[in-house]
Amino acid sequence: MKRVDVITLGCSKNLVDSEFLIRQFEAGGFTVEHDPDTPRGEIVVINTCGFIGDAKEESIDTILDFVEAKKRGKIRKLFVMGCLSERYFDQMGQEIPEVDKFYGKFNWKELISDLGSSFRPDLTNERSLTTPGHFAYLKISEGCNRTCSYCAIPIITGKHRSKTIEDLLDEASFLASKGVKELQVVAQDLSYYGTDLYKKRRLATLVEKLTEIDGIEWVRLHYAYPAGFPKDILDVMAQNPKVCTYMDIALQHISDNMLKLMRRGITKKESIQLIREMREKVPGIHLRTTMITGHPGETAKDFEELLEFISATRFERLGVFPYSHEEDTFAWKNYEDNIPSSLKQERADRIMELQRNISRELNEQKVGQTLKVIIDRKEDGFYIGRTEFDSPEVDPEVLIPDSENLKTGQFYNVRITAADDYDLYGRI
Repeated sequence: MKRVDVITLGCSKNLVDSEFLIRQFEAGGFTVEHDPDTPRGEIVVINTCGFIGDAKEESIDTILDFVEAKKRGKIRKLFVMGCLSERYFDQMGQEIPEVDKFYGKFNWKELISDLGSSFRPDLTNERSLTTPGHFAYLKISEGCNRTCSYCAIPIITGKHRSKTIEDLLDEASFLASKGVKELQVVAQDLSYYGTDLYKKRRLATLVEKLTEIDGIEWVRLHYAYPAGFPKDILDVMAQNPKVCTYMDIALQHISDNMLKLMRRGITKKESIQLIREMREKVPGIHLRTTMITGHPGETAKDFEELLEFISATRFERLGVFPYSHEEDTFAWKNYEDNIPSSLKQERADRIMELQRNISRELNEQKVGQTLKVIIDRKEDGFYIGRTEFDSPEVDPEVLIPDSENLKTGQFYNVRITAADDYDLYGRI
């Protein structure tokens, strides 16, 4: 039993955990495949997500699919770890006894010893990449100290815990030695980085040091929080060409009524001022944000105010989630989930239709420009790449005819020739 399939569900932070686990497996002599189309291992490990209803449903369905595979003799051992397992540990063990063992989000090291190997502390900062070799996610902290009404993450992950700058530089240096050129810096809350270890926000310091690592050409920032945002990172972004002019910052809403009900710790006026300051200090910055529709208490007036804000602000990147009423959150305990699902979705659809038009207009402004592009893959007659304004999987891509004979993982200067709602087209 030395062949393992690791299945990762959910966000990039989960993916990082899987990559650490795979590195330990491989050091123990296991053969590992990640997210195979057809699992072939004797052992399957599922790293679950438990953030919102749809993600929990996907995790449960995946577990049950592999329970059936185990019953048919296709696999011999099934293990489950991650956020869903952490959140519903006892309940899942009782309801799905066919799983050989459940682990939480942080005790997956036990899995190594349970399979007859031993955890290697000397490999703590080493990972086996599951992304294309030229980019990797760098998780700089765990947990969250915020108390947003709708969010179950603090229940699952606990309080914010920063990794030390030294460990992160060691990890990033290892990644660079393996050919990584682009770091996607991720955390549940980038804004809080360093406050626990260094008693002050140290995101700007960390990012500056990451850009000094040989081989790293782009550093991109994900999941900042608007309240208490560390504005010194904007100076670093404006002055350092290796820091992508891109910021993923979740606003969730804009009306003061909703921001208060959501317990966001910021006002509409402060949110607008922060966005203004970002765009003034970092000309050309591309902002990615998310919004929530149908949170308890959202009135038609609140929603129209949100639409007006999105229309006026013209975010370069925007996603939306219909509200999910999550157990044990502040909203679960204190609010009634009384907005129909159909209305939540209708509001989300209206936002995305508005954003589709904004995205097309902003994309069309890039036609004729020459942009630096990294090539991720080749498919369907095109090389698929991204600019510094685009994160993998969630943002627009640049499509270049495969007659150009390019190399994956390399940077090229690409002249943009055409645009559609979300993607760009170009030639070298």
